[in-house]
Amino acid sequence: MTDVAQTQAAPAPEPGDVQARRRALMERGLGRRRSADRRFRWLGFAAVAFSAIMLAFLLVSMSSAGFAGFQRTEVKFSIPLAGAMQIDAQRLTQPDPVGGLELAGLPKVVDGAAKAALGPDGGDMLAEGAWREVAARLIEDPSLLNGTLDVSLPASDDLASALRGEGDASLQQVATKLRGEGKLLRAFDKGFLSRSDATSPQSVGIWGALKGSMLTMFVTLVLAFPVGVLAALYLEEYAPKNRWTEWIEISINNLAAVPSIIFGLLGLAVFLALFPHYRSAPLIGGMTLALMTMPVIVISGRNAIKAVPPSIRDAALAIGASKVQVVFHHVLPLALPGILTGTIIGMARALGETAPLLMIGMRAFVASPPSGFTAPSSVLPVQIFLWSDEIDRGFVERTSAAIVVLLVFLLLMNGLAIYLRNRFEKRW
Repeated sequence: MTDVAQTQAAPAPEPGDVQARRRALMERGLGRRRSADRRFRWLGFAAVAFSAIMLAFLLVSMSSAGFAGFQRTEVKFSIPLAGAMQIDAQRLTQPDPVGGLELAGLPKVVDGAAKAALGPDGGDMLAEGAWREVAARLIEDPSLLNGTLDVSLPASDDLASALRGEGDASLQQVATKLRGEGKLLRAFDKGFLSRSDATSPQSVGIWGALKGSMLTMFVTLVLAFPVGVLAALYLEEYAPKNRWTEWIEISINNLAAVPSIIFGLLGLAVFLALFPHYRSAPLIGGMTLALMTMPVIVISGRNAIKAVPPSIRDAALAIGASKVQVVFHHVLPLALPGILTGTIIGMARALGETAPLLMIGMRAFVASPPSGFTAPSSVLPVQIFLWSDEIDRGFVERTSAAIVVLLVFLLLMNGLAIYLRNRFEKRW
């Protein structure tokens, strides 16, 4: 017999063994997939939890630091005004009433009353320009000229620091004594949201910067929104698909990633060259931020338009609608929630920008709110930047308070974007 004949075939595996082996392999693979799924879910949960913790840490730290910024140190005393100044009550209803009160000697009257109530150094315990708050009350109610006015005026920076336990030891003793007598206290600063910038941290406010931000954002929205939406409609609905269109799309995507200071340089080179007299005006700031916001609106608008089902377009065309009617009567209304969401997110980004506005000169000291789009102004992020660079420690608390206000506005804008998306979004 040959070797082949002598070789006996190996016994075939039993069918039960094959099935058991396959079952074991499947169970091991299923176990690995389940483990990977659990790891992925835990990693996702950890990422969300980490983000929430960091956000909570930011909000809590800023809120705790900014709470003191909404307070100020005030000095309480009385000012006898009857017969102290030679000024008619009718003068307070004429132009420049503050100047009239200054010429009538109101600063000296306030200084004398402070010395009488607080001691020989009482005048130095008041913040610079504190008499203007007395002037505002007299303008509001001229009848106060005939009586005694009880006031709580901002304390000087040195006295406020002494109340916090900082600075000269003798002044700290004076602050402790006045506080025990009820003449020196920390109170909620009602005027922080209604005053403008000042040289003293006890007298500053954010209304001027806040109004400048509102005017700048209005110009940004008016310029960026219609141009961005029309550009998105054209690129998505009308533009031919060729290399020129692809080049435009790539350019828009690149513009959305360009550092903001580059747009500031563009505004400095173009807009200020065309309008040299409007430096640091909300008009120039809004035009500069519109360039930065427009690519975001175009990209979000195209994505929202692309999400509208083609059946909507086909149905409108089937019943005789023109291309323009299809776009503006059917596609645009359905894409509007996504467009608005992208617009608000872009505006929120523009609201927090500082670098491009610094490049066009919106960092000047502006002691009064802007009167219009062409008036010199500051914005809230720039105001925060300027206060953070001040030497006086009193500005640290004011900076934190301004950051809290900015965060509140950003949260409101992002909340509005979420509401619009959930309220008007159509699911297909």
